[in-house]
Amino acid sequence: MSVLRVIEVKAASRAYEVVIGRDALSSRADRLSLRAPRGRAVVVADAAALTHHATRLNQAFDAAGVRLEIIEIEGGEGAKTWSSLEHLCDRLLELNVERSEPVIAFGGGTVGDLTGFASAILKRGTRFIQIPTTLLAQVDSSVGGKTGINTRHGKNLIGAFHQPDLVIADTAFLDTLPRREVLAGYAEIVKAGLIQDAELFERLEAQGVDAVTGDGLVQAIADAVAFKARIVAEDELESGVRALLNLGHTFGHAFEAEAEKGALIHGEAVACGLALALRYSVRLGLCRSEDAARVENHLEAVGLPARISELPGGPYDAARLLSRMGDDKKNSGGAITLILARGIGDAFITRETDRNDLAAFLSSEVED
Repeated sequence: MSVLRVIEVKAASRAYEVVIGRDALSSRADRLSLRAPRGRAVVVADAAALTHHATRLNQAFDAAGVRLEIIEIEGGEGAKTWSSLEHLCDRLLELNVERSEPVIAFGGGTVGDLTGFASAILKRGTRFIQIPTTLLAQVDSSVGGKTGINTRHGKNLIGAFHQPDLVIADTAFLDTLPRREVLAGYAEIVKAGLIQDAELFERLEAQGVDAVTGDGLVQAIADAVAFKARIVAEDELESGVRALLNLGHTFGHAFEAEAEKGALIHGEAVACGLALALRYSVRLGLCRSEDAARVENHLEAVGLPARISELPGGPYDAARLLSRMGDDKKNSGGAITLILARGIGDAFITRETDRNDLAAFLSSEVED
């Protein structure tokens, strides 16, 4: 068994562990039994994840002496709807889930977002455990307590902060992921380096995709989670510094909202958003062009899109992208909030974006 990394997240509302490593689920059966006072746990599971991993899931809970009730759902952004939330809450109520019982998300980030929101509002809050099965979820969405659903107005506009009791990031679950999904998660690891950890970016730049295999993968996940844990501890409700974690996301969410349905995945949109954030910082005279080029080159070297023309799900229209960015939930006073950078590892928040200049930038990027 490989060495496990344990990162503690000290959020104001709840402190909890993120356990990272191969076979982390089976090795932490004791953590599961301690959180199931009735000897039962309800798992909301992605159907695709169950196809590959149902046996390992059941074996781990059997070893913990915990009986499972499994609610199977289809993952993907289509799961994060009002109707899905209503259906899930009804099922949880039918199972008479008590507030002290764990509701467990098993799957990717969309399953975690939906399940966490249901847990947050069911009986005004139940215990919640994350067992993420994708790299994207392990390094990002499972940590920090953001939960929610999408609406026709955009992504994640309805939701709540609801910290989990425990996160188990078992890297053995990643063995069945398509390469595209692995790279999507890798984009979030790169993001951590670009925000406040230049040394992390330099290590990733030197290793390339070798950073997401074996023990290198465990370490990369741990580095990204530790970075996010520090930010969440300082600003749990995203009223200040936590907004830095949205580097690349204002652009990325606009791409996702405009993309042909099912053609674009979150990590790809974020990767391109990271490159755009650096290039826009160069345009404003804030960042060296060499830094933006390094980011673009690294993303493309590992197989991630760094240009709008490289994104699946297009073509994209600059005016519509700007409109989507104007609807972003981080905005305040009608101004578009962006996360920009003075260089690699030196991101900052600006709420003074010139819409006309941003429109011109997007037009030039779309046409490139």
